[in-house]
Amino acid sequence: MKKYLLLVLCSLLLFTGCGHESYFQSTELIKEAEDTIEETSSDISDVVPQIIYVQVAGAVQKPGVYDLPFNSRVYAAIDAAGGLLDSADDSDINQAALLEDGQKIYVYSKEEKEELLLSEENAEDDGLININTATESELTSLPGIGQAKASQIISYRNANGDFSTIEDIKNVSGIGDGIFNQINSLIKI
Repeated sequence: MKKYLLLVLCSLLLFTGCGHESYFQSTELIKEAEDTIEETSSDISDVVPQIIYVQVAGAVQKPGVYDLPFNSRVYAAIDAAGGLLDSADDSDINQAALLEDGQKIYVYSKEEKEELLLSEENAEDDGLININTATESELTSLPGIGQAKASQIISYRNANGDFSTIEDIKNVSGIGDGIFNQINSLIKI
């Protein structure tokens, strides 16, 4: 692109005459054009990174941080890490997904995946109400939480995202320490 623009400007110089005054004017135009090209080139490289950095961990040959070309896919990151171990469980990894700069890919081993599934099953059977996923009727089963407060909890959750801790429920209007002390042993996130 630079060469093309310079060729056009040089052609202009030839066709407009090579007089002393027009030579200096043309030289100034060429210099301005070169500066504009450099600014534009740096602006484009600021917007579109050429290289991204991705961390690959878990059941791969060589866990670590890898630099990959922009628009690389997950499979390229796994290949850069030496590929999957025989014990890897990649059933929930979309290897065709585009990578983002700073992304971490974790490949569970088969044993880790089984433990994770077991812990999720046990967590579901604990009888606690997950305030991040509970319905209005589930929330109203808590002491001190009526239909209005349950609606406020859901509205707060929709507006602000999931609760980070169970104590965050006190950020909902009308839920103070008194109600929290009644429900804290009955809720989870």
